[in-house]
Amino acid sequence: MMSHRSSIAAVALATLMSTAAPTRADEVVPSPAEIPAKLSLDDALTTFRTHGFQLLIADAAVMSSEGDERIAGAVPNPGVNAAYGRVFDYNPNLCPIPGQCSANQYSIGVTDNAGIEDSLSGKRELRLKVARAALAAAKMSRKDAQRTLEFQVKAAYVQVVLAQDSLDFARDAQSTNRTELDLFQRRYDRGAINEGDLARMKTQKLEADQAVDTANQTLRQARISLAFLLGVRGRVPDFDIDREVLKYRIPSTLQTSSPDTLLRSAFDMRPDLRALGYLRQSAEAQIHLSKRQVFPDIAVSLNYTQTGTGNSAIQPPSLSVGLSTPIPLFYQMQGEVRKAEANYNTQSLTQAQTTAQVVNDVETAYAAFAGSKLLVERMEATELQQAKIARDITKRQFEVGTATLMDFLDAQRTYIATNLEYLQDLTNYWTAVYQLEQAVGSDLRK
Repeated sequence: MMSHRSSIAAVALATLMSTAAPTRADEVVPSPAEIPAKLSLDDALTTFRTHGFQLLIADAAVMSSEGDERIAGAVPNPGVNAAYGRVFDYNPNLCPIPGQCSANQYSIGVTDNAGIEDSLSGKRELRLKVARAALAAAKMSRKDAQRTLEFQVKAAYVQVVLAQDSLDFARDAQSTNRTELDLFQRRYDRGAINEGDLARMKTQKLEADQAVDTANQTLRQARISLAFLLGVRGRVPDFDIDREVLKYRIPSTLQTSSPDTLLRSAFDMRPDLRALGYLRQSAEAQIHLSKRQVFPDIAVSLNYTQTGTGNSAIQPPSLSVGLSTPIPLFYQMQGEVRKAEANYNTQSLTQAQTTAQVVNDVETAYAAFAGSKLLVERMEATELQQAKIARDITKRQFEVGTATLMDFLDAQRTYIATNLEYLQDLTNYWTAVYQLEQAVGSDLRK
């Protein structure tokens, strides 16, 4: 019985959601992102800027702030009131002048709902100042969201490249181990090696098979993570990527930059700092608005009333102009002013904190860039070559009987580990470059 009720509730909820959905839903949610067979980094960034859900949510926040600006600048609509009344125990036939008296009362009035005072007192202009600064902050926050999210896209992209290169290297090692195992099997059949040596080589081959399977899994997961950031909503295809992205080079901008120049650029470019500046302006304007709102709203009204016509009527046609306003006798917006001042203090402190955070971001990212740069250069200069030489020499020594099998297997593992470490160092290097871009707030890859 409960299951049946749950099914009915689920159907009802789905129906409600379908009927309550906005008519512009198709315009808000873009079509699913399509990933080409070969995806470049620039293509990935372009797709993200069009289909990335987090960026679209940031766009919606900007739209909300645009609505707040319109609300703040709206002029109050005038109000109209009409009334009908009946005078009891009154006989209009006894009126001295027939036709002028009536027991029916009519009245109509118009009020500006304090619209005139709202503009003349400057309240509307102050509200607009608050909203415009908040809108500018929302636009900067949207740019800041793009800054941080694009770093995630770039980092995810190089993870796909790392996974693909690692898979290729694992397959090469697997092929080499397969060839070595065949050679060892023939030598074992001739009695040149013992069964223990053959078993060790088989273990090496199985480890290579395991590495290929693990690399395949890692590549698939890296593709899925990147596709999610790009806004893919269906099954993720096995797309190819640009391997040149991981190739070591120093961007021209970073060849001539120092931490000091990058820090100055970050202070100029970081959208989160600029957003906090606008929020501080908005908070300051809110203080002035709260103090201005102590001046009461004054509504101007125009009223017309009649009960009959002429001088003999109970209420001859009359026109009156009135003013109405609350008297700020017991409360003068002290709470609103206090909250506005607290918000201003919060924004000022947050801006100071973020300024310190910018320094930390740039220093940390530059240290990671400089450190990973040294690792890659050392790898390319000596370690890769030395690991290969050691593996090749040990292999020849083993073949002529001057080195043990364990020596050869150890040299082979070192060679594999060194190459995988090199790929990881390249990934860390480019991730550090992208992290430095995020810290500075500008593209440094060119």
